[in-house]
Formats: sequence, C-alpha cells, structure tokens
Amino acid sequence: MRNQKHYIAIDESERRIILNALNALRNNLLAEGRYTDAVDDVLIKVVNAPVKKFKIRITEV
Repeated sequence: MRNQKHYIAIDESERRIILNALNALRNNLLAEGRYTDAVDDVLIKVVNAPVKKFKIRITEV
C-alpha cells in the first residue's frame, strides 16, 4: 500500500493546542503505565513539521 501525504492548514495557536493535547495524552499514558510510542511519533512529526506559507483560494461550485 502506498503512503499518502495529508496536509492541514493550521495557525500558531492551533499548533500550540495540538502540542498541548498530545503532551497531556502522553502524560496520562505514562501515569497509567501504558506505551506512548504512537503518541511520541505524532508529537515528533508535529514539532518537526515545516512551516509553509500559501494562499487559499475559495471557489464556488
């Protein structure tokens, strides 16, 4: 199966909210003694995601 890339447009405040939510989930999993591998992978991807400026065009269908 081919890996598909998905892009989302978020601003800096939304990025902070995502990072805080992932960190809280990771802390809860650690407190319960469960594995955090999947959350760690997503957290690293969000932190290292490149910032790219682009224009959004809205078209009516």
